[in-house]
Amino acid sequence: MLEGLFRSASKPLTQAFLVLCSLSPFAVHASEPPHLYTGTLDKMPIVLELDLKDPMEVSGRYFYEKYHADLALGGVLKGEDLTLTEGLDDDSGKVLPEIKLHQTAQAGWQGDWKGPDGKTLKIELTEKQVPPPTETAEAGWQTIYTKSAYDYLRLQFLPLQPGRVQTFMGYTLQWWTEPESKLSLFEITAGYPPEQGARINQQLRARLWDEVVSYHACLLQGSRFGADFQQTITPELLSPTIVSVSIFTSYDCGGAHPDFGDTPLNLDASTGKPLSLEDVLWVGEGKPFHYEDHESSDDQDPAAVSFDTFSEYRSTQFSPWLVSQLQKFAPDGMKKPTAEDEDTCDFNDPEIWDFPAWYFKPTGLYFGPSFARVMRACESPDWSVLPYSAVVAHPGAVAVELPK
Repeated sequence: MLEGLFRSASKPLTQAFLVLCSLSPFAVHASEPPHLYTGTLDKMPIVLELDLKDPMEVSGRYFYEKYHADLALGGVLKGEDLTLTEGLDDDSGKVLPEIKLHQTAQAGWQGDWKGPDGKTLKIELTEKQVPPPTETAEAGWQTIYTKSAYDYLRLQFLPLQPGRVQTFMGYTLQWWTEPESKLSLFEITAGYPPEQGARINQQLRARLWDEVVSYHACLLQGSRFGADFQQTITPELLSPTIVSVSIFTSYDCGGAHPDFGDTPLNLDASTGKPLSLEDVLWVGEGKPFHYEDHESSDDQDPAAVSFDTFSEYRSTQFSPWLVSQLQKFAPDGMKKPTAEDEDTCDFNDPEIWDFPAWYFKPTGLYFGPSFARVMRACESPDWSVLPYSAVVAHPGAVAVELPK
């Protein structure tokens, strides 16, 4: 199931990562949020989340405040007694820890954790009401709190550490790393006016925290057989009007195969707001529109089109146009393979360009196609750049000044 969601021909990879966070065993409907508890297992403080909407299929997760990694929970609620298994069955026949709890008068739980060796430890849990982040909280924490108070609580145990200082295209970058996930992103400390730089850095910091949340969701989802989540961050273009960063992730979250993909961050530097491709480049009829995932966006635009409308534009107008432009500007890369070269990459199929990864480079817009698994080695060509001379002839919804 994860396989198709992560690399679907009909959905951009950025959507797939958002889907990932809703696929974990503790996912619930927004109208019925999970119950959040804090307490102790033996003497160790823990944070625990339970979805109790179906008594026969209770699910959840918890982490030790000291260690932060999720442990999956699943079980059955009978009256005031809850029996849970810790961990995901890997079909090896190993015995998993068991938790037996009884509900207390204060809407909490008390009981025992029993290990595979028969050792038992006491558990005490109290339902937790988490106040929202203050105005001085980290950028992005308010959004994460709205989606999951559990994830928000964990972030408070994960202080960032400063890394190297880098100069890129005349701008000074201070890198920051979350040590547990080893995920990094930079903030821009010199090169933009203070207020403008602050807006840009809010987006950069929020994206880093989003990636940390995705890291933990991936590791939990893949904990049955082992998981992995690694990123390479590359600043591609910094200018008075544009901030563009490649965020390339290699991950194994429990699907049939490991996977990878680029989910770049493109910002209008003057406002600090993210840019969609239709904000920059529009080849359709009428005014440019954009697709907004209303399930994952806090700033919902009532004028945004549905995914079906968006998908139809991309497949019937945008991708055929892009193929014709790349055939013109990058003919060597777009050369059709001969009958003898059946395993050679063919970049002339518009479908692989429906939902490309894209970002700004000094010479033009870079586009990364999406191939079926058997041809994944064809992805990330280094030549698929559309020069800005072709882009300016088809302006999008936002008047962004492009490099000359």
